[in-house]
Amino acid sequence: MERTIRSVEDVLKMLDHPFRSPDQFWDPFYTDREKAVPFFKNAPDENLVSYCARGLIKPGKAMDLGCGPGRNSLYLAQQGFDVAGCDISGTAIQWARERAEEKGLNIRFECKSVFEIHSEGEYDLVYDSGCLHHLLPHRRIQYLEMVSRALKPKGFFGITCFRPGFGDQGGPVREMSDWDVYQEGTMNGGLAFSEEKIKYLLEPFFKCIEFRASEVPDHDESFGVPFLWASLWRKKKS
Repeated sequence: MERTIRSVEDVLKMLDHPFRSPDQFWDPFYTDREKAVPFFKNAPDENLVSYCARGLIKPGKAMDLGCGPGRNSLYLAQQGFDVAGCDISGTAIQWARERAEEKGLNIRFECKSVFEIHSEGEYDLVYDSGCLHHLLPHRRIQYLEMVSRALKPKGFFGITCFRPGFGDQGGPVREMSDWDVYQEGTMNGGLAFSEEKIKYLLEPFFKCIEFRASEVPDHDESFGVPFLWASLWRKKKS
């Protein structure tokens, strides 16, 4: 009965089917560590550094979604957070573990999908640096409900995601509607969100604390590129 729809999960799997499995892309992507990929640099997001420096977020329990080689996880651990990082790529997770070991940091890195997270009110901070914009639109509901459940009351959600209009600088070439994704059968490397759209998606679950474009730092100690939004949100009451 593999192709019989009996549940919402069956519908989600059916909608997943025409698209490339995420692990088919991300494991090869992280294999060459010398590749000229901006976020391979072991430096945290500049907005995350700013949140900590200004006291908008304080040390507690944090989860780093789609953590890749662990650059934001390492930073949070160095700031006193108890950190768990997850990524669908086992290759990225191995790299992250090596980086943590080199720094003598105790971080729980796990190779798993964000849809395998079943935490309930456990985290003070959930951070997403480029995960949401790689999720198929029909999976967003599940994702945002997971993040909201995982956060403690008044917990924080930090996120960076693609801005439209920066195809010449490394962002998506064009902004696609969600319907375009299914009509064309591709996300073209990731979806860009207008400010209006990302707020429309997140506001049922979270209150916006800060919303701005990512800034290019004037040093190598943090990471920022103009084709990303950077925003901080606080969980609304259930």
